[in-house]
Amino acid sequence: MLKLYIIGLCILIIAILANAIVIRMGLKSWYDFIDLLNDLGKGAFAKLSAFDYLWLFVGYPLVLGGGYYVGVKIYELIF
Repeated sequence: MLKLYIIGLCILIIAILANAIVIRMGLKSWYDFIDLLNDLGKGAFAKLSAFDYLWLFVGYPLVLGGGYYVGVKIYELIF
């Protein structure tokens, strides 16, 4: 149970940092994309740039996977 908590905490911290960095870079976060979907429906997809797509569907999952990896390594160092 502690292992899951440490991994989850690492993923959460990394996700918050990633969202902050991406917003400063001018890319869409998942929160922005969901807002667009609520406002525009399918038209939201036309409002995304190629970089937004790369970030949302490639970069963000990789970053979260990195958060998992960091969490596992921290757990292994402690226990």
